[in-house]
Amino acid sequence: MKKTLLLLLVAFANLLQASNKPVNTYISTEKGKGYFTIQGPSEQATLMIQSTDYPGVIRAFHDLQEDIYKVTDSKPKLVVDQTPKSKYAILAGTYGKSEWIDQLIQQKKIDPKELEGKWEKYILKTVHKPFPGIDHALIIVGSDKRGTIYGIYDLSKKMGVSPWHYWADVPVDKKNQVYVKPGTYTDGEPAVKYRGIFINDEAPALRRWATETFGGLNHTFYKTVFELLLRNKANYLWPAMWLPTMFHVDDPLNPATADEYGIVVSTSHHEPFMRAHNEWYRYGRGAWDYRTNKDALLKFWEEGLKRSENYESVITIGMRGDGDAALAEETAVELLREIIQDQRKLIEKVTQKPASETPQVWAIYKEVQDYYDKGLRVDDDITVLFSDDNWGNIRYLPKKEDLHRKGGYGMYYHFDYVGSPVSYKWQNSTQIERVWEQMKLTYEHGVKNLWIANVGDIKPMELPISFFMDYAWNPDAIQAKDLPAYYTQWVQQQFGPHATEEIAQLLALYTKYNARRTPEMLSPETYSLEHFQEADRVLDEYNQLLEKSQRIQSLLPARYQSAFQQLVHAPIEMCANLNNLYIATGKNHFYAERGAGPAANHYADLAKKLFEKDARLTRQYHEELENGKWNHMMSQNHIGYTFWNHPPINKMPAISYVHTESQASMGYLLEYGRRPQWGWLDVEADWNYSPQLPQFDNINQQKYFIDVFNRGETELNYTLVSKNDWIQLSKYEGNIRLHEKVYVSIDWEKAPKGRHVGEITLSGADQRLPIRVPIRNDIQSASGFVENNGVIAFEASNYSRKTDSKHMWWTIVPNLGRTHSSVIAEPVTQSLPKLSENSPYLEYDFTVFQPGNITIDVYLSPTQDFRKQGGLKFALSIDEDQPQIINTNQGEIKPDYEYAEWWELQVGNHIKTIQAKHKLSEGGKHRLKIWMIDSGIVLQKIAIHTGRPLSSYLGAPESLHIINTDK
Repeated sequence: MKKTLLLLLVAFANLLQASNKPVNTYISTEKGKGYFTIQGPSEQATLMIQSTDYPGVIRAFHDLQEDIYKVTDSKPKLVVDQTPKSKYAILAGTYGKSEWIDQLIQQKKIDPKELEGKWEKYILKTVHKPFPGIDHALIIVGSDKRGTIYGIYDLSKKMGVSPWHYWADVPVDKKNQVYVKPGTYTDGEPAVKYRGIFINDEAPALRRWATETFGGLNHTFYKTVFELLLRNKANYLWPAMWLPTMFHVDDPLNPATADEYGIVVSTSHHEPFMRAHNEWYRYGRGAWDYRTNKDALLKFWEEGLKRSENYESVITIGMRGDGDAALAEETAVELLREIIQDQRKLIEKVTQKPASETPQVWAIYKEVQDYYDKGLRVDDDITVLFSDDNWGNIRYLPKKEDLHRKGGYGMYYHFDYVGSPVSYKWQNSTQIERVWEQMKLTYEHGVKNLWIANVGDIKPMELPISFFMDYAWNPDAIQAKDLPAYYTQWVQQQFGPHATEEIAQLLALYTKYNARRTPEMLSPETYSLEHFQEADRVLDEYNQLLEKSQRIQSLLPARYQSAFQQLVHAPIEMCANLNNLYIATGKNHFYAERGAGPAANHYADLAKKLFEKDARLTRQYHEELENGKWNHMMSQNHIGYTFWNHPPINKMPAISYVHTESQASMGYLLEYGRRPQWGWLDVEADWNYSPQLPQFDNINQQKYFIDVFNRGETELNYTLVSKNDWIQLSKYEGNIRLHEKVYVSIDWEKAPKGRHVGEITLSGADQRLPIRVPIRNDIQSASGFVENNGVIAFEASNYSRKTDSKHMWWTIVPNLGRTHSSVIAEPVTQSLPKLSENSPYLEYDFTVFQPGNITIDVYLSPTQDFRKQGGLKFALSIDEDQPQIINTNQGEIKPDYEYAEWWELQVGNHIKTIQAKHKLSEGGKHRLKIWMIDSGIVLQKIAIHTGRPLSSYLGAPESLHIINTDK
């Protein structure tokens, strides 16, 4: 059971070690030649700024003063409009807003070409004798307001103040001395112009918390959000908008505060002209219908634009139906074109400027995609915002010939969603590797003007928020091989040098496990109790992760306990408990149906305890963390979904109690091979009972279980006796009240050659029953992945060989996917014009024992046909046969405005399975080739079946792999 997790841990640890380069920083805690002193043994830098700068810059500079105090326990002096006499001074100023910066430019200590016309660029530079009375200065200069602010916060971050110091209570490691290495430092300009979050689905958790903490979603609440965004180098926000929330109305100081901080505020995909849709319910007149109520709508929008015209914003244009619904039953292209034309005229009326001078965005979301597909286009200066399918799969990307637009393109992406097939918002179920893969597609296809992520309540999405913003700033800095190192660097930022790689593993694996199936979509039937010991393997993975987290938590210094609980331990413990709950419920059903009464009742009791523990863990989060600081933040209901929306309360999954016999009575179950083999001992049963284990063979050297169970109230004593000395048992007798598994294996040194059937006798409660043990001891050789009772399974990243071409190549994305790592084609913008013998391919060696028909299941990430060119394709072949071209999007047609059953199945499972048929003329070694045609396809796993596949959620675990050095 522990083998899968162990392999994942080892593999990820190796990746961490291979890519865990030290973080490049200009900060030092030891004095060096020419180093600038922020805090020394007897010296401290003075902070200096001018009142002519932006209020938001001055405010952030005061944050720096407090941050230095947090780091050094000594608060530096901050002076405004004065040039102090100080050996060391930190000067912050914005290009064009600070006379001091102008003087430094005149002295040629700053190159204005590095700042002119730049977007949000900052430079940190050590300067000798900038002004009389100052020997050394650290200059923080920005090309604009946010550029200076980012520079200020970058210094704080490098000193050790996490962007999550408030939102996750990350502590600051104290430093007696802090220095800056001499030189010039910059992160350049951001690759994506607008980068932000959408606070959405914020009831009950965030709203209740903010109401209790701040009195509502007011400007004091939003200050914490704005600072969080800026410290993560973000600049853009769609504010909370669930009924009855209204950003501009709930607190008129909200927009002014955002503008002071430097946050660009917009409104969501269905809220035109800076007005929350809830405002229409309060202030609107008539129907939300442009055909019948045009004048009232234009007046409503005009008022929204007027109150925001003095603030930096991006105006959402277009129109959807009332309450985030479709605009019309049909795709009313001409109506929407008229609406947008009238809105442009309204912008010019209010601003007295050409509409092209006001930033605007048109969101292509859900059914609005149909308008775009039918040819509706907007003016060149408007940003066209594409979206994913609400489950992290990009729906559409622009063609190369369409990229030359002034307004460019944007992407709306989801870490949280309320809707079909089942809402997900309780815990983080987003792998940063999947974000990387999909946003790499986005960026490389020219979508660079606006990225926004739906993050729900902000907590517990801390990790993907950080990654999203870091990647948006510089996608080129994070390639696939860098993803493991991102975890370690993020962990170092939150926990310093403490158990960095181990905590990184916890984050990588808990998000991987949650991404297999969102917590809200779990059921007692999700993981198989019959095949591949799947449910127990999943439990082992979660429980071992929890044990490791508990061990690390016990060793962490006290100051890190709160942050570790929030960022790591609580999500692991809550999700491990939930998986235990559903699997215990599944076992209750399973054993009840098979007559194992005591075991069934035990799992019913266990399920109740786990359900109660779920509530207890929530209370601990609310009441114990930071003395109740985060009360309500885990109040999202998450157990008992019956359709897409969350249940009104957490409702325990149904369990069954069964009557048991008064005296011990024996039954057993056998691990499955090709067909079900189960039952209890009832010699009068009239159904066909087949007491035979799956076949053992001398290559795989399997181990299968006999699950012995008690049907009665008193203790059952049982014995197992082998008739053959080559049959080995993990135990030969036992005393049980419930059930236990005895594992059967073969001593191949003693086993006879050829095919034979041995026998075990199970005795107990005056019953004796033979169990057949079939073996095959005649396989001479095997190589590659080896068949085991009709199935060969292997991870896509564990190929035997690969071939690349000059223009396209295969790339492993570490940790991406449900069971291991994945493989993609790069560059992600390319496809091959035709398949040829020189096309790149992946090759997998495998061995089957008999000729015949096989079924090949290829497990892929549920990528959509984002190019809209007839589907993404790859090809598949066996040995030297002609490759079979496979369209991964074949038949994926969306009816009207609702997603189809195929889509709900794919996103719910976080996988799509493509099936191919083949016939092998002989047994033995073969080669499977996966041929590259289109990029965008994510290969996770392949399974080959020689008979009827056994059903399971994750598919068969990887087969025995024998590496043959012969070519």
